[in-house]
Parts: sequence; structure tokens; C-alpha cells
Amino acid sequence: MQAGRCRWGGLGVWAWLWGAAAAATLQEEPVHLFSQVFYCQIDSPFFGLAQSLDDDQLFWFDFPNSSWHARLPDFHPELPGRVPLANVSAQRELCGELLSLLSNFSDQHAPMPEAKGIPQISIFTRYPLELGKPNTLICSVTNLFPPSADVSWEWNGQPVTQGVSTTQVYPVNWLGFERFSYLEATPQEGDVYSCIVKTPGDQYSGLAYWVPKDPVPSDFLETVAGGVAIAVGILLVILGIVLIVKSRRPRSAVNCQAVQLKTGGPAVGHLVLLTLSCAELHPADPFPSGALWDSRPSLQRDWRAS
Repeated sequence: MQAGRCRWGGLGVWAWLWGAAAAATLQEEPVHLFSQVFYCQIDSPFFGLAQSLDDDQLFWFDFPNSSWHARLPDFHPELPGRVPLANVSAQRELCGELLSLLSNFSDQHAPMPEAKGIPQISIFTRYPLELGKPNTLICSVTNLFPPSADVSWEWNGQPVTQGVSTTQVYPVNWLGFERFSYLEATPQEGDVYSCIVKTPGDQYSGLAYWVPKDPVPSDFLETVAGGVAIAVGILLVILGIVLIVKSRRPRSAVNCQAVQLKTGGPAVGHLVLLTLSCAELHPADPFPSGALWDSRPSLQRDWRAS
């Protein structure tokens, strides 16, 4: 009986430890997330395969040419870790069959709901803006779902194709997709650039404008900031000197008293503030003289009592 209890007790402790370890493992977030996403759809691009680290694309697969490409030139797509071409072909066939099956079921039986995202567009420069100097405008398209969108540029209302390069659609966390488009330009005052995003199969088209504004020169900002810092420093030094001087001066015990006097007839209150200036006074000193003091014995009693 005791052996059975010991056995069940040991199993209980082991189960508790295993559950605690599993809970700690589930709660611990990974430092980085490497993801590989393969998709197929009825709109272009029909197939997609990409590898990402967190929200940054590393490699993408070019299906027409059957080759891997790096997102940045420093990466090497031929290194081990890329999916072999045979596996890519197998995944392509499987995805195509599943897509055909689901499309036929939706057309013949019941329409299947489709998740869609509204693209969010923003334009910014690659380098700090300087009018009249070459720069690169970047159009960022996020919240893209399904992963299909055409991106184009306009300058002062006219289409622009020269100096334009657009990335592939690549996945980010939480099953979203993103795309970037670059425009080599030399911004001038009065220019108006626009990035247009159109999603196939929908009537939606997004538009974002960018107008160059002459920035304040950094040298001028540094000069102004330096001047303000020097001025604040001088004021703090003066304030410190004043406080030091005041703290070393002898303090005079000045007795100030507010007395309420009542006139004859109806009781009407008047508040009179009696301020004694600069002389050091004590209750043992002679009582101050004056018509007001001499005519009010109660004031003399209050003075002695203080």
C-alpha cells in the first residue's frame, strides 16, 4: 500500500514538474523568429515562397526562373538552408491541387469567406532631405492580404517608370504581407510625388502623397540649441549666486501682525496689515510709538504677548 502511494506520489510530482516546465516553455518568447511561407492564389503572383527573420525578408524564390534570390546583396542564397528545387516543385503541385479543390467547392456548393486587408501606404526618404540633391523615395505598403498588389509612381500627376524598383511581396508576422517600391528622384520645391497601390479583383486603390519641404539646416539647429543651452547655463549660474548671497545675509526677526479694528457705530470689520520694516524687534524692546499704537491699548497687549 505504501509502495503504491509512493509510486503515485512520484508520478504526481513528475507530472507537476513536467507541467511547470511546459508552461515555462510556452510563456517564454523566442528571441527571434525564422519563418518560411509558401502560398498560391488565383491572382498574380500565383506562387510565392520566402524566408524571413522576424519581419525582415532574407530570401525569396523566383518561380519563373526556378532560383533563389537574396533580399540584400550581402546574403548568399546558395548557402545550405534553402529548400531544394525538387521540394519546391512538390509543394507547388500540392498547393495548386488544394487551391483548385477549394475553388471548385466554393463555386459549386457554398461561397467561402475571404479575408482581406486594407493596404496602408506611407512614403519616406532613404536619406535626409536636401532639395536639389539625388535621393530615394520609399513607398511602404503594409497590411497586404491577399498578397497581391500593383504599385506605381506619379510625379506632378504624370506616371513615372524610370528609376523605379519594386520588391516581391513577402510575409511578415501574423500572416500579413508587405511590399516596398523605390523611386530614384531629385526633389525640388513644389514637386508632388504619389504612390498608387491597386489590388486586383477589387475596386480599391490606395494613394499616398509626398511633398518635399525645405528642412531646417542641421548646422542652424545645432547653433540655436547651443545658444539656448549657454543662456540657460548663465541664468542658472546667476540664480545660484543670488541664492548663495541671500543665504549668507543675517535674517531680521520682523514681527508683522494683522489686527482687526472695529469702528464706532455699526460693527464694520476692517483688516489692517501692520508691517514693521527692516529693524530687528523683540517683545522686550520699547513699544513702537505712533498715533495708532497710542490710541489702541489692545494692540500694546498683543505686542507684549507676542
